[in-house]
Amino acid sequence: MWSLIVAIVVGFVAGLIARAIHPGDDKAGFIVTTLLGIAGSLLATYGGRLLGWYGENSAAGFIASVIGALVILFIYNTVSKKTSA
Repeated sequence: MWSLIVAIVVGFVAGLIARAIHPGDDKAGFIVTTLLGIAGSLLATYGGRLLGWYGENSAAGFIASVIGALVILFIYNTVSKKTSA
């Protein structure tokens, strides 16, 4: 349970950093960016566990969370551009 809370808190910060790193015009608001960052952190945590990079009760590191948030943000922007066009 503690690793989930850590992943959420790290994901919050990772989402903000991923938005600052991601190029282009991003129309997602603060809440959406935060949720995408949390999703990216959870993706990095559970994906890393699945691949054997992390132990059962450990969360992804900060850099992995930022990378996961960038991946989720890229997917979100790709999907939102297709639906708005």
